[in-house]
Amino acid sequence: MRTWFKNLFKKSPDWISEEERLQIIEQSSKQVSRGVFFATIIIITSFLPVFMLTGQEGKLFHPLAYTKTFIMIVDALLVLTLAPVLISFFMKGKFRPDHANPVNRVLERVYEPVIRAVLKWRKTTLAINIIALLITIPLLSNLGSEFMPPLDEQSILFMPVTLPDVSNNEAKRILQVQDKIIKSVPEVDKVLGKAGRASTATDNSPISMIETIIMLKPKSQWREGLSKKDIINELDKRLQIPGVVNGWTQPIINRINMLATGIRTDVGIKVYGQNLDTLAAVSERVKLALEGTKGVSDLYVDPVTGGKYLSIDVKRAELSRYGLTVDDVNQTVESALGGAAIGNTIEGRQRFSISVRLGQEFRNSVARIGRIPIQSAGMGEVPLSAVADIKFEDGPPMINSENALLRGAVMFNVRDRDLGSTVKEAIDKINASKGILPEGYFVEWSGQYENLIRGQQTLMWIAPIVLLIIFFSLYFAFHSLREAFLSLITVPFALIGGAYIIFFWGVNLSVAVAVGFIALFGIAVETGIVMVIYLNDAMQQLIKLKGNSSETITKEDLREFVVRGAAKRLRPKLMTVCVSLFGLIPVLWATGVGTDVMQPIVLPMIGGVLTSSTHILLVTPLIFLMAKEYELKKYGRLEVHDVQH
Repeated sequence: MRTWFKNLFKKSPDWISEEERLQIIEQSSKQVSRGVFFATIIIITSFLPVFMLTGQEGKLFHPLAYTKTFIMIVDALLVLTLAPVLISFFMKGKFRPDHANPVNRVLERVYEPVIRAVLKWRKTTLAINIIALLITIPLLSNLGSEFMPPLDEQSILFMPVTLPDVSNNEAKRILQVQDKIIKSVPEVDKVLGKAGRASTATDNSPISMIETIIMLKPKSQWREGLSKKDIINELDKRLQIPGVVNGWTQPIINRINMLATGIRTDVGIKVYGQNLDTLAAVSERVKLALEGTKGVSDLYVDPVTGGKYLSIDVKRAELSRYGLTVDDVNQTVESALGGAAIGNTIEGRQRFSISVRLGQEFRNSVARIGRIPIQSAGMGEVPLSAVADIKFEDGPPMINSENALLRGAVMFNVRDRDLGSTVKEAIDKINASKGILPEGYFVEWSGQYENLIRGQQTLMWIAPIVLLIIFFSLYFAFHSLREAFLSLITVPFALIGGAYIIFFWGVNLSVAVAVGFIALFGIAVETGIVMVIYLNDAMQQLIKLKGNSSETITKEDLREFVVRGAAKRLRPKLMTVCVSLFGLIPVLWATGVGTDVMQPIVLPMIGGVLTSSTHILLVTPLIFLMAKEYELKKYGRLEVHDVQH
């Protein structure tokens, strides 16, 4: 009995020595180093287009690219340094083989019959993949385009424009009426409006431009089934005031547009020329050509003419009769109408000038201005009308210039349609219309469309360079053009899922969607590298077992070892996919500010990870098998590359 208890608690000898265990860990770490290095290079390279973005889109996505890059670099360092040390501490004792794990057994039982069927029905499998890839072409071509997904700021900016010669009292009355109507909508919480410019030198808004910020109540307090778009449409119908052109946007994006492009709407057509009257006529013709275009709303011409000026022309012949000079008239007009500085007042740290002019009731009409007295030495008091012609004249309310040319503008917002196709149709309409632009005048498209074109051009020229760098990185990893191509071919098949999901989700192509595809490329290529590495490892095992000759290796042997290589490490391959999906899918159900921009980034990655992983698990082994059968038939031997991961 005593012997039985002694044997029960007796420690069994280690199945390998401590020295052998550390040696295996060291060899495994060396195998990982090469794959980690090239995987890091590929994923960092795939983010090069994001680093090349400039302007608004660059400021938005550069933090994402830098964060991803530094995480990959630190991750690679930890894998090469800290991970082997932790493994040596915790991985002790006996370990089960992969097939002893119940999860692995279930996965292999499901996967093995599927991969065997794929290897058997080769043409069908390839045809299905190619057809699915070809379908993405019309899907992507039918998608709309925009610069950035519209971010819901939880507020509305109402920017109506009145006639340039509107009086202060009328602008004040319109503002009060509008605010009262806006507040009557149940979903509106607060309304704050202003007319004219703020008390700052950087705001050059005319009195005819009104800005009203509308703060909305939480969505839980809205009427059932109502969206923000419905609220804007309802407000727009209620605020149809004669002589006022409505404009709807959001506070933050409006400021960004105005600072970046000088256009306060989504799209602006800048008209350049040398004559203000001609600019006004050209702008009206452009507006007329765009009327009725689907998606174009809040269409109006930035007023070039229509301002009112008080003209006081001195009659020099009359001046000599009364013994007056032009300076006498100018000083009187300046003091009576503009105000003459008579001193300063100091209030704490602030200094204010004191000006004096005639009261409002003495200068509120041409007749009263004409009765302003001028003191002459010989004739006494002389009315201003006796020595000057006083009248109102039309002129430009504001003169805008860019690039040493006078500039007019036709502005509009885009609603119920994507920005790209709306502007494309508008451009076609203007090009088809004859006689819009006289000689020496030209137009330039600005606003969000300007940002869209800049982002597209950057991505178009950098994308081929990135693919080339990724291809050469794969070549240095595999030392084979064929193997590099085999891993890179996963990229277009990753596009399949991304294109399908953004089409059915109703998302327009934008810089955010492009960033999502860029992030997807790195994941797809890395997963493809893992599969090719294990397939090459299976070929090495086959050569060790049967030699490297077509006389000893049969097609059945190739097929069996390809199945074995594909099924090897199936769990970590699927874990890579699942981690990506589990981390990204919650974004689709997220609510709140910012989700409008995040969803277009996440959607291509979710769909692409699903289709690229399916392609890698099923189609990559098939293409690999066909390549090896070709090598065996043509060269009589297999070209196996010692790729370590």
